[in-house]
Amino acid sequence: MGRWAGSLEGLVSMDAQFWRGRRVLLTGQTGFKGSWLTLWLLSLGAEIWGYALAPEAGRSLFTELKLDEATGNADWGRLHHRLGDLRDLDALQRQVAEAEPEVVLHLAAQPLVRRSYQDPLGTWAVNLQGSLHLLEALKPLQHPCAVVMVTTDKVYANQEWDYGYREADRLGGHDPYSASKAAAELAIASWRASFCGTGAQQTPHLAIATARAGNVIGGGDWAEDRILPDAMRALATGGPIPVRRSESTRPWQHVLEPLAGYMLLAEKLFTGSAAYASAFNFGPSLEANRSVRDLVQAVLLHWPGHWQSVSDPKGPHEAGRLHLQVDKAHHQLGWLPRWDFSTTVARTVGWYRAVHNGATPLDCCMADLKAFEQD
Repeated sequence: MGRWAGSLEGLVSMDAQFWRGRRVLLTGQTGFKGSWLTLWLLSLGAEIWGYALAPEAGRSLFTELKLDEATGNADWGRLHHRLGDLRDLDALQRQVAEAEPEVVLHLAAQPLVRRSYQDPLGTWAVNLQGSLHLLEALKPLQHPCAVVMVTTDKVYANQEWDYGYREADRLGGHDPYSASKAAAELAIASWRASFCGTGAQQTPHLAIATARAGNVIGGGDWAEDRILPDAMRALATGGPIPVRRSESTRPWQHVLEPLAGYMLLAEKLFTGSAAYASAFNFGPSLEANRSVRDLVQAVLLHWPGHWQSVSDPKGPHEAGRLHLQVDKAHHQLGWLPRWDFSTTVARTVGWYRAVHNGATPLDCCMADLKAFEQD
């Protein structure tokens, strides 16, 4: 029941042994997705050098998992936790020199659409210039290194289509967040074409791909202006869930889905095949492309409450329809989403309810990881 109802022929799982003892540079480890990925890589025995800003004020999954402390588990890997800003090239160069990474997973970003309207210059500086700073810092490496640069499904010039975007579709972006990520895609592609290879100005050691993921949900997201965290905060206090633009559709997927895709892509890149050094979509199956209303109603099946529509006539522009095609990731990587929409919502809400009732975030995350790996 939990698996996607489509064909699973050719499904490939990541190689857990690949990550044991692997030297990984992970940016954005203090964020929501970064915290989950840090925990997963540690459980696989990876040696991680993290580079990120301090966790956001208020609740933080990274803080609640105590990831900056020793795990106390001899079978786990280690995290070398560093605080730093992508806009600081010198600091990035020092971090790369210390880590000597074999794999780079770049998640650090300013990830919020509404915040990008409040701080457009900061958003552009982090998402575009920060990504280029990282690539420049990696250029001197003298050994093979797989680099996965994470962007977003919002890099596409949104046409409000009923069908999903493919990797070859035109890039664009109405808001500063989307546009900065689309610009990062163009800049990364240019950097790869200019500086990866055997020419005089090039390096043969880096294999670089970009990853465009759909809307992720999962336990431990406390960000502002996101429907799932807003819903969990409201239900925990007995209030109504505030819902803007209830008919907008998004490709909802559990956070573990794209993270598994990033790791699988990194493994493929490490083989040295140039075929994987390109852009890949990671999104859910078609049945999980649902409206905000559908998501909220599914949430209320697992945590009773109610919702109310919130008028936002002067709010910033937000896309009405988003959807990704993931054929390329399936055919070239052997990747497919594992959990259907109902399972994704059930596990997400179950995480928050369990923590609300006294369970530890670490136990809840490990339970989801175990279920995902075994499904």
